[in-house]
Amino acid sequence: MKKIEAIIRLSRFDQIRDALADIGVNFFTVQDVKGYGLQKAEKLVYRGSTYDADYIPRLQLDILADNDKVEQIVQTIAEAGRTGEIGDGKIVVLDVQQVMRIRTSETGINAI
Repeated sequence: MKKIEAIIRLSRFDQIRDALADIGVNFFTVQDVKGYGLQKAEKLVYRGSTYDADYIPRLQLDILADNDKVEQIVQTIAEAGRTGEIGDGKIVVLDVQQVMRIRTSETGINAI
């Protein structure tokens, strides 16, 4: 089993969510995150004044998946999230040792 962490643009969330639903991914968590990378800080204009934003707002999706679905999920996120501009995000795949559904005590892939 794997955990997929994807840092994505806020503006691409709806496309990614819909694309994941199309391939049968019905559960994931979403967090508001901020980051700093190649894109650097964005310039914000408020009432005619320009401000530097120290960090760039993004969303982090956390998805638990069976090993055989990981590549499809990663490709789906990449295709739906890609704008071709700096700042499209990152996808990380991590090994998961154990998962348990608290309500039923199911473990492993049955707990997803």
